[in-house]
Amino acid sequence: MAPGDPREVTTGECTDLYYVDTGMYDTDEYGAVYILDAEQVAIVDTGIGTNYERILDALDALDIAPGDVEYLVPTHVHLDHAGGAGYLAEACPNATVAVHERGARHIVDPSRLWEGTKGAVGDQIKWYTEPKPVPEDRVRELADGDVVRLGDHSLHATHAPGHAPHQHVFYDPTNDAVFTADAAGIYVPTFDSVRETTPPPQFDLEQAIDDVEKLRAIDPSTLLYPHFGPAPTESRLTEYEAQLEAWVASVAEMREELEDDEAVVAHFVEDTEMGEVWGEEKARGETAMNVRGVLQYLDRTGN
Repeated sequence: MAPGDPREVTTGECTDLYYVDTGMYDTDEYGAVYILDAEQVAIVDTGIGTNYERILDALDALDIAPGDVEYLVPTHVHLDHAGGAGYLAEACPNATVAVHERGARHIVDPSRLWEGTKGAVGDQIKWYTEPKPVPEDRVRELADGDVVRLGDHSLHATHAPGHAPHQHVFYDPTNDAVFTADAAGIYVPTFDSVRETTPPPQFDLEQAIDDVEKLRAIDPSTLLYPHFGPAPTESRLTEYEAQLEAWVASVAEMREELEDDEAVVAHFVEDTEMGEVWGEEKARGETAMNVRGVLQYLDRTGN
């Protein structure tokens, strides 16, 4: 299916749920946005804004009018999840943007977030579009335990700060599924495996492991990855916990060996095998960003 085509989620007990490949970073199967066709329609995550029209095309294909969208729900305010919020809010005039209370100000005024993103993603910024602000009266701040009620479905927020302090995962009991944000890693359908996501500046290993434990306690049958797509939970949380610990340990070991952080970044960039999936440019940029996130974490913790 082409980017912008809605794909029905049939995993586990899921109903009324679709996902859209937004073609993020000009890459197939990297960025997904979910459309929950509940009594009150919700869109979970919004992409980077660059291809937001593809989400509107998917709504049209599902016969959902933009005016019928009640909620836009970025799982956190990193721009690959919240960058499209302003564009979609403009196109969906009745939608409330429900977002973590620590990220709400960046939805209202994304200028600092835009500048910070330029520094974090480096050359990858070419794929981004500067985000539009959302009027403050259309933003709902969410805290841990809050519920976004959608009639026959609901989204239960759990704070998951390991990847970013403004991150929630959302459990939909009707579907027995969790919108994982970046708390469960990146799912790669091609390999049927999970990869690390550890970007600067706020990645924290211990909190990230704790987030996996929170997901395990919810015990959903389905994980809904923004990167990328639905998957049965099965052993994926255990796999990701092990992947995180091994990844951080490997970066720390290479730092001791090379004693030069740029050399550490270069080592892992050259070693990545994700080029065959995401293309060389995106794979190398992603790897560099994740290594720098671990290096900053090691600096904060004195390692």
